[in-house]
Amino acid sequence: MSDDHARETPPGARDAAAGGSVLDGAGDVPAGAREALAGAQAVLLAALVAGGEAPPGFDEGRLRIQAASLISKRRGTVARVRPDLVALLGGDFAREFEAYARGRPKPPGGSRADARDFADRLRAAGRLPPEPETAAGASRWLRPFRRVVKLLSGAVRPTG
Repeated sequence: MSDDHARETPPGARDAAAGGSVLDGAGDVPAGAREALAGAQAVLLAALVAGGEAPPGFDEGRLRIQAASLISKRRGTVARVRPDLVALLGGDFAREFEAYARGRPKPPGGSRADARDFADRLRAAGRLPPEPETAAGASRWLRPFRRVVKLLSGAVRPTG
């Protein structure tokens, strides 16, 4: 290893690259440090996605901006997963989604679960019609594909 590289690389990184621990040369981690870090991270995460208080030392304005950005990202994903909600709500979609998402972290199950929970909230508020029966719902979603299946099977001739 060249002297220049040795000066640029922190000691822990050199030890890790040589198969040692990143903590080698830096001493042991103080008792409770990992738990304290995990607790601090949980408070920060709650401030960003669950409407929690800003942790000490953080700029509340910047946290609000970042929280709004995360809601915007969720809103865009839900719009891609459920474009029907965007069409039904029109210009109210962004406001309705923000009201739903503010103070509520993304549910387990990812974006599809988020979209489902949002639709359930709208339905409970009377903003969406009742959920169709499973067979009728499946029929509605499959309707555009029926012609394709007929074309592929030769039952229908292409037009145009």
